[in-house]
Amino acid sequence: MTVGLPSPAPGTTRLILLRHGEPDETVHGRCYGRLDPGLSPRGTRQMQHTWSQLDGQPAAAIYSSPRRRAVESAGLRRTDTPAICVDDGLREVDFGEFEGLTYGDIALRYPDSYAEWMNRPTAVTFPGGESFAEMAVRVRDALDRIRQRHAGETVAIVSHGGVNRIALAAALELDSHRIFRLAQAYACINVIDYLGDEPVVCLVNGTFESC
Repeated sequence: MTVGLPSPAPGTTRLILLRHGEPDETVHGRCYGRLDPGLSPRGTRQMQHTWSQLDGQPAAAIYSSPRRRAVESAGLRRTDTPAICVDDGLREVDFGEFEGLTYGDIALRYPDSYAEWMNRPTAVTFPGGESFAEMAVRVRDALDRIRQRHAGETVAIVSHGGVNRIALAAALELDSHRIFRLAQAYACINVIDYLGDEPVVCLVNGTFESC
């Protein structure tokens, strides 16, 4: 069974936003954004199944975050596969000095920053890394470029939970501090149709895992 979405109306720009599959176990329980693990075997199966649900949604282009887990996920599409375009603007947030640490380690080493992160996740600037606001600007810029370049076409974008939340929140005019109300499972599918500049959110966090 494929995703039960009708074909977009003529002139519609459709963005199919996918989160990468589960990453390698080396980062399980650790903070990772800039870190570059590949997919776990389970993550590979997740993405194979997710792509199979999109066989009826041919894409004019496929874009990917530069992170290995996203590039590997994008490369698992089997049908109607154009060359993958890597866009640095689609990368996950840079957690700076938190990268690679367990959440317990972060709480012990950076108690003030950790408390701010837990209480105000979109307001914190990660030590040596990015703020949510900085990430949101580059992600929105990247998505705007892609939409302009592919006006009237369907595009698949494989990236990260944070990137997808920013895109969905912008389409829904959702305040940034409510962004984590939008669930984003590994290998999930989101669909936003744009009629000109007017977005219509058709699917959020669609998951079809069979493994």
